[in-house]
Amino acid sequence: MLYQAIRPLLFRIPAEPAHKLTLAALKTMPLGGRAQPEPKLAQRVAGLVFPNPVGMAPGFDKNAEVADELFDLGFGFVEIGTVTPRPQEGNPKPRLFRLVEDRAVINRMGFNNDGADKVAARLRKRAGKPGILGANIGANKDSADRVADYAQMTRIMAPLASYLTVNISSPNTPGLRALQDEGALGELLDAVIEARGGQPTPVFLKLAPDLAHSDVDAICRIALDKRLDALIVSNTTITRPNLRSRHAGETGGLSGEPLKAMALERLREFRKASGGQIPLIGVGGIASADDAWDRIRAGASLVQIYSAMVYEGPGLARRIVKGLAERVRAEGLTSIAEAVGSE
Repeated sequence: MLYQAIRPLLFRIPAEPAHKLTLAALKTMPLGGRAQPEPKLAQRVAGLVFPNPVGMAPGFDKNAEVADELFDLGFGFVEIGTVTPRPQEGNPKPRLFRLVEDRAVINRMGFNNDGADKVAARLRKRAGKPGILGANIGANKDSADRVADYAQMTRIMAPLASYLTVNISSPNTPGLRALQDEGALGELLDAVIEARGGQPTPVFLKLAPDLAHSDVDAICRIALDKRLDALIVSNTTITRPNLRSRHAGETGGLSGEPLKAMALERLREFRKASGGQIPLIGVGGIASADDAWDRIRAGASLVQIYSAMVYEGPGLARRIVKGLAERVRAEGLTSIAEAVGSE
């Protein structure tokens, strides 16, 4: 209720400064500590036990500044990043836009981050603290060898994170999505797996929603061959489905409500193509417990949210977790794992 009251004032501030203000507020506001876990919502994925299946998607906490505060908001896991080897300013501003009429966001941030050294130092400071924290890794825009960048990031982050996400699906780094092509993807994953060495850190792969059916089949074959631990479906889209906002023509990746149907359909395709043999994480347009339940029934073991918090406020994770727990009880299930892929 408080967020709904202050949202009109917050929305008078441009989106990126408002986001920085939100990060500052999280560092100072009392958040009440972590909620008691719901045993029926615990999920085991890639050898990790997630206390609930609702995660914070990367992009919100790019530099690992407020991970513990996000756990206090009810998230079962938090993914920081995207982090690149060297610090990166990202694309020129303005580069983040609220599409209020569409309950959506367009961003062309361009992997702006503090760089691997500073982010790694923050992760070392929280070593030993509870909470599943993933690190989303990427390549510098001007890198002469992007595969080498991912390998370097793997070596740095694998000892510090609960899992790694190889992000090759952002539309805001020119040429990055070409790494989703079959030949390039195999080479990239080989480099990442080799760089991980003996570290047991699971490796996830984040994918674009703008894929052809043949791409889905090829990616699943490679993911199974390389024994990846999970696929994250999906990143933002470069399409513009029936938008009303004056910002609809802005370049960048679209997230939020308009992405929901596309991301759900892509998740179903990956579930079918993989035969349920690899865990899936559903992302894109999730704004309620019903949305999260639809992804789980379509095959997602976990879900992530971000853009919906712009419109629903910081209590969204707790509301989704509560709604999922109620749904599991209403369906007479002993665990939410029984609902995965049940549609």
